[in-house]
Amino acid sequence: MINIFEVNETNKMIEKENLDVRTITMGISLLDCVSDDITRLCDRIYDRITKTAGDLVSVGNKIELEFGIPIVNKRISITPVAIIGAGAAKGQDDFVKIAMMLDRAAREVGVNFLGGYSALVSKGMTSADRNLIRSIPDALASTELVCSSVNVGSTRCGIDMDAVRMMGTIIKETSEKSDVGPAKLVVFCNAPDDNPFMAGAFFGVTEGDTAINVGVSGPGVVRRAVAKCKGAGFEELCETIKKTAFKVTRVGQLVAKEASLRLNVPFGIVDLSLAPTPAIGDSVADILCEMGLEYAGAPGSTAALAMLNDQVKKGGVMASSYVGGLSGAFIPVSEDQGMIDAVNAGALTIEKLEAMTCVCSVGLDMIAIPGDTGASTISGIIADEMAIGMVNQKTTAVRLCPAKGKGVGEMAEYGGLLGRAPVIAVNKASCEEFINRKGRIPAPIHSFKN
Repeated sequence: MINIFEVNETNKMIEKENLDVRTITMGISLLDCVSDDITRLCDRIYDRITKTAGDLVSVGNKIELEFGIPIVNKRISITPVAIIGAGAAKGQDDFVKIAMMLDRAAREVGVNFLGGYSALVSKGMTSADRNLIRSIPDALASTELVCSSVNVGSTRCGIDMDAVRMMGTIIKETSEKSDVGPAKLVVFCNAPDDNPFMAGAFFGVTEGDTAINVGVSGPGVVRRAVAKCKGAGFEELCETIKKTAFKVTRVGQLVAKEASLRLNVPFGIVDLSLAPTPAIGDSVADILCEMGLEYAGAPGSTAALAMLNDQVKKGGVMASSYVGGLSGAFIPVSEDQGMIDAVNAGALTIEKLEAMTCVCSVGLDMIAIPGDTGASTISGIIADEMAIGMVNQKTTAVRLCPAKGKGVGEMAEYGGLLGRAPVIAVNKASCEEFINRKGRIPAPIHSFKN
């Protein structure tokens, strides 16, 4: 039973602490759209998306008004395009046609983003996978709402270093064709099938026909709660974060169930990640500072983030029976004003960010790097992050944005929720000979748990 105190408390979190439902994401399987003709495939994709998600935005808007809970984004995730396009797409140009049709469908239904222009290549690449990956720079330059991801590693399979090498080049090419393109491209290890957050969302082949997945976010709420624990011991601090995460997740559970009922689409999961925005006070970095750090990146940051991530998960799983996706704390630089401040102060480097990704939800996220950074260096950074995910049996990701024509300290602008980021220095020592080796890094020994 929800009492008036809980209602008032939730209203306060919404009005004063930036609590929101970050996204309602409808997952749509496109497996039944498969064809050996590219025109027929594109037409089927358009029809399937527009008919299935036609009411998504209007229903989301009605829930927002009726319950008074901000729902920032309405999004779609689809079956990885490399799978559904394998029979019809004969080359890169055909995959770009699919991307443009996806963009058209997304515009028609009015969503903010559509994710799933993706390939899953942790153990090897088909010709369709290669063609899709090579088409990414043109696809992202030719569309506005389409997001792309490539899973290049997993704990069970190891890391496909041929794909890692390709992605270094692809990210460079994407940055040259579109300033915002790299912000819509994620490289994963252990990518989940039910992630509702962009740019890495896709609807995995283990899913049903459709599902509603909701991502909640409340860094401002957690920051305010942590601020009340000044001088308290770790036990009290942990309990406070856990209880707050419970309350935040219950809001997401409410919205997810209501959207599922009204759209007649099965409820999938609630992703309880603390996802920041450029808004002042809506920052994961600020939570770490409230714990007692001068800046995110100061000594102790990895321990503080590990504790935060763990307590968020513990609180969330008590609030919903179906917690999934990424669930934890995101540390994107461009989308978090506290992270930007830490970089500008010299407290946060890419190496410290890499260390922090060992214990957070995702990885090196929305980081602007010098435009002249070489493809092999980008591949080396990807390989490091994939290794963290593979060995630690967790999801890790890389969303690096080479800032064309910009150097260290200059600002790269992306707009909206993507924000802005100071260009951060990368290690200039060469890794080219290592990256140019062919084949896979084998799975770690602890992956064999049959």
